[in-house]
Amino acid sequence: MRYLPALIVDAVLVLIFAVIGRASHDEDPAGFLLTAWPFLVALLVGHLLAALLPGRPRRPWSVLWGTVVWIVTVAGGILLRVVSGDTAEVPFIIVATLVLGVFLVGWRAVTALVRRRSATEAGETQPGAANGVASEHRDPVDPIV
Repeated sequence: MRYLPALIVDAVLVLIFAVIGRASHDEDPAGFLLTAWPFLVALLVGHLLAALLPGRPRRPWSVLWGTVVWIVTVAGGILLRVVSGDTAEVPFIIVATLVLGVFLVGWRAVTALVRRRSATEAGETQPGAANGVASEHRDPVDPIV
């Protein structure tokens, strides 16, 4: 399944977010699953929603896919925390939004830049590149970003 690698990367990043958050508050980092579970559930919903959207981004590593996953993960994670009786103070919401945005969208943006740079470099070494003709192929339905 082509969605699984991106989902695994995202889940690991959510777990890292929870470990860092607990450690920064001098809480036992071993209890990171208590912090992470609402965001992991919302992450799964985010991936599912991104896959079901009409005209969806077709690559789970695209920035657009990551943006959908990020928004759903933060909103759903905060909602699940509150519904389960945990707190969601404004500073936590801000930090969760920023950190998960950097994590869930950031690795996709870096990947897109690396792929774009690799495609550009490959285009320079292919015939026709000396004439300024780019031989790079991009799917118009599924852009990198």
